[in-house]
Amino acid sequence: MTERLFKVLIIGDATVGKTSFVQRYVNDSYRREYKTTIGVDFALKVIQISDSETVRLQLWDIAGQERFSSMTRVYYKDAAACVIMFDITGKKTFQNITKWKRDLDSKVSLPDGQPVPCLLIANKSDLPDRPVSEDEIEQLAKDSDFIGWTEMSVKDGTNVQEAMKFLLDEILASNRMNANSLDERGETGGHIKVKNDQDKIEVKSCSC
Repeated sequence: MTERLFKVLIIGDATVGKTSFVQRYVNDSYRREYKTTIGVDFALKVIQISDSETVRLQLWDIAGQERFSSMTRVYYKDAAACVIMFDITGKKTFQNITKWKRDLDSKVSLPDGQPVPCLLIANKSDLPDRPVSEDEIEQLAKDSDFIGWTEMSVKDGTNVQEAMKFLLDEILASNRMNANSLDERGETGGHIKVKNDQDKIEVKSCSC
């Protein structure tokens, strides 16, 4: 039995739903009220890939308040992937995505020097107020080198499992490419581009 452990960061502004997202993904539960995350919280999701392979995703739910920004270099260390989340009803949280992505890319990378695979999530899709358009999200995802983006409702569970399956596939592809490159050439390989399968998941890929 092969068991792999990957660290996944969950970042974004405060109150966009990061903690609720982790609880929904790990425990399939939702509570209307959560205490504000102080620093970082942790959760573990164990996924059986096959009869011979298990993946353990260590989820780091990182506080979105400005006063914790000086600690992000420590929190980001050794990350295999990242989710950046914003509130689709809150324009400011969307505008801050570029800041979060820039901070991430400046402080952590994959062993081959490429950016950590990062998925952009627009949470609270169950609410009618939409000051952020799909075209705006699409353009930002493309400009900021996200592997893809999706709308999500953590409250009702829409696209939670599907989005994380998409991200896990990218983690495994990147991990295998790095391993193969090191075995064959003694050096690291290139960036993986993940294409979207619309028949299986609703994550929107962008060209990187």
